[in-house]
Parts: sequence; structure tokens; C-alpha cells
Amino acid sequence: MSLRAWILAARPKTLSAAAAPVIVGAAAAAGEGSFHLWPALLALAGAGAIQVATNFFNDALDHQKGADTEERLGPVRVTQSGMIPPGRVMRAGFLAMGIALLCGIPLVIRGGVPILVLGLISLLLGYAYTGGPLPLAYKGLGEVFVFLFFGLAAVCGVYYLETTRLSPAAFLAGAQVGLLATALLAVNNLRDHEEDRRTGKLTLAARFGLTFGRFEIAALTLAPYPLGLLWLLQGRNAAALLPIFTLPLALHVTSAVFRRPPSRAYNQVLARTAALQLTFSLLLSAGLVF
Repeated sequence: MSLRAWILAARPKTLSAAAAPVIVGAAAAAGEGSFHLWPALLALAGAGAIQVATNFFNDALDHQKGADTEERLGPVRVTQSGMIPPGRVMRAGFLAMGIALLCGIPLVIRGGVPILVLGLISLLLGYAYTGGPLPLAYKGLGEVFVFLFFGLAAVCGVYYLETTRLSPAAFLAGAQVGLLATALLAVNNLRDHEEDRRTGKLTLAARFGLTFGRFEIAALTLAPYPLGLLWLLQGRNAAALLPIFTLPLALHVTSAVFRRPPSRAYNQVLARTAALQLTFSLLLSAGLVF
């Protein structure tokens, strides 16, 4: 149970997906002249803790359900490989949830009932993504969860904390960020769709196959760009134009999944998709602020 094993279980490369919507939500508020540092930092810490907890639960529960096998194409999982017992990984997940809860207390005091409800649902679904009687990842609902909570809910929640109101701008930014976060999950699921089908983990890619999975990734990866033209209607030209600089990377990701069969090479595609989401989000944030 080395430190390296725990870092592997936490999946630090996935944390950008939790950070991106917080950054964008804070930037959307700052662009309207309303920004406070401490809510943004606490939201960032809480989102990261929920992401780590979800990763711990996923690692342990996928192993217990038999979804992670020796034929796995993705990165090593600590419970499946025997590095850490699943019980300890589960306890670490609940500890991370506790940290997220502590981060959320001042945010609830500031934002009231809407933030309380959003926080509790986020905590619940962090576990229910893999666990519970209706595990979202096993029922083909993972993409819906990611779009809603790593896109719309996260961006709008942070925007609300900063401004105490909602706006169409927050929903538009949340949709763009959420689509790219969902693309991350779709690449992951397409890589594993054969193993998932054999083990009963019925993701959308496992249900509908390779062609569906490829077009799903293309749609999720490219849709934020035409959607971004709506910023022009609000007079936010920079928010519309700056993210376009990431379009070559988006085209590269889309091309890669059509050219290559699912394999370990998809781990590189997944890394590029994560880079795409983070870079797009940073450029969108810059456009919203300036």
C-alpha cells in the first residue's frame, strides 16, 4: 500500500475534469464583475474531493462486480491488481466524501438551500455512479451524469455562489464544458466496450457498439464549437472566438477514434481529450473575463 498506489487509485489525471467547470463558473461571474476567491477555492477543493471519492469507489466496486479483468486495456486498477484491498479503498472513498462535505459547509452557509441540495446530490451520485441498487455506469447513464454534474450543475453552482443568481451565460458555459467532460467518459467507454459487454457493464458503447461510440465521441467533441457561436449574440466575442484555437486538437481526437480500433492506444486519446477539455475551458474562461 505505497503512496504510489494511492496516487494511482486517486487518478490525478482525471482531476482536470473536476477543476474545469469550477474555473469556468468563477470566470463567468468575474466577467460580470462579481468574484470572491474563497468560494471558488472551496468549490475547487470540494469538487476535487468528490472526484477522488468517485474514483476510489469505482476502483473497488468495479473489481467486486467483476468488471475489471486481466484483459483490461486501461490503466492499472489498484484493487484488481491486488495493490490495496477493496475495503480500504472504499473507506478512503468515504473519507474523501467527508472532506468534500467539510468544504461544502461554508458554501451552504453562503449559497443556502440550492447549494445544499446540489452538494448532497453530488455526494450521493459520486457513490451511485458505480455502487448502490442502480449504478449509473452499469445502466448506460454515465454520460447523463457527467454532462449534468461536470457541466451544467458545476458551472451554474459556482456561478450562483459568486453572484447569488443564475443566467443564460452560466448554462451555455456549463453545456460546453459538460459536453467535453462527457467526451472523456465516452472515449473511456469505447476503449473498454468489449470487456464491459462481457462483464455486464452496459455503457452506451457496450449497448450500441463501435460505430455508435465513435459518432458519440465526434458529436460530444465538436458540438461545443457551434454552440459557442451563441456567445456572439451576447456580445461576448472573445468567449466565442478564443476556444476555437483548440479545434485542431478536437479534430485530432475525433480522427483518432475513427482510425484506430479500441486498444491501449486509446489511453493516449483519452489524455488528449482531457487536455482538450482543460485548454478549451481555460480559453473560454479568459474570454468570459476579458
